[in-house]
Amino acid sequence: MVQKLTDKINLVAKENLSGLMVVRAFGTQKYEEERFDNINSDVMKTNKFINRSMGMMMPSMMFIMNGLNLLILWLGADSIANSSLQVGDLMAVMQYGIEVVMSFLFVSMIFVMWPRASVSANRIAEVFETESLIIDPENPEKFDQSKIGYVEFKNVSFQYPEADEKILENINFVAKPGQTTAIIGATGSGKTTIVNLIPRLFDATEGEVLVNGINVKNMAQFELHEQIGYIPQKGNLLSGTIESNLKYGNETATQEWIETCAEVAQAIEFIESKEEKFGSPISQGAKNVSGGQKQRLSIARALVKNSPIYVFDDSFSALDFKTDSNLRKALKKHSQNSTLIIVAQRVSTIMHAEQIIVLNEGKIAGIGTHDELLKNCETYYEIASSQLSEEELKNGSK
Repeated sequence: MVQKLTDKINLVAKENLSGLMVVRAFGTQKYEEERFDNINSDVMKTNKFINRSMGMMMPSMMFIMNGLNLLILWLGADSIANSSLQVGDLMAVMQYGIEVVMSFLFVSMIFVMWPRASVSANRIAEVFETESLIIDPENPEKFDQSKIGYVEFKNVSFQYPEADEKILENINFVAKPGQTTAIIGATGSGKTTIVNLIPRLFDATEGEVLVNGINVKNMAQFELHEQIGYIPQKGNLLSGTIESNLKYGNETATQEWIETCAEVAQAIEFIESKEEKFGSPISQGAKNVSGGQKQRLSIARALVKNSPIYVFDDSFSALDFKTDSNLRKALKKHSQNSTLIIVAQRVSTIMHAEQIIVLNEGKIAGIGTHDELLKNCETYYEIASSQLSEEELKNGSK
């Protein structure tokens, strides 16, 4: 009970610290204090019960031990007076009695320590015993060199474990080298799930996901990840320097290549403005850079890897329209032979893509260019009309 309650109090304290800005913004300090006080009171009551029990245990054992010694002396005195018992024998019996009582005292202490240790041991054992669901095949297949950069979904459906229904159903498309494939749709339509299936962060429930002409389930994960430059929805940087973060996927990258990738990602300007430039430190949690800077550095990090396939999971959301536009133009020029897969919420970000996939409730509502979808896909037209003016809708992608 103590261990579980300690876990709860740690959880509440962690939430209070990580959500400090939210707590202040909504003025719920008093509520959080009461919440912490309630769980803290439970911890206190449980510990008081244990300590009181142990407090009674120690004097009880000492009373028994000293009473036992007194009884031995009382009974042994007559024997010594009658010369039927030696003093040394009496002291030995007293010592044996003390050893027995002390053993029981240590056992009583173990009764308190053992349950807490077993709870911790069970948690550690759960981690060690948990087997990964994503495992490499015994005989991994090699890439089809004639299809390097191709990403294909064949009748793919996906359902999260313990979910009631499929999040993706019957997804079919091909992303080709030298082209940009964009994915757009309402929140919860399965955009991020699709891009998570490409690097095999999850396995498709039905159908096949092919990368370089091979089913991702039939290739080694390391080899698969080497082919993909992945930029997650939330830009995550590691503590170190800007240079160490950019070299994370390619330790042998030259300084010239790093600067080129930073320039494409529109990060070179704020990097050069820093005193130590690429040697500037990145704090734990990247708290010393803004959201837009995180995203640009994350994009630059993926570009430094120089992969044939790049997956952008809504990686332009924190950028202003000008930076977004400049980055897309530079990216298109820089990655002419690569496959670009972009998940986005903004129509302006993906309207120039060669192929746009529109998702609606886990199904493909339409595939085509911006102009084609405006005419043929009602879902895309609704999304576009909510973001673009009538004049922009009429002009299309021109």
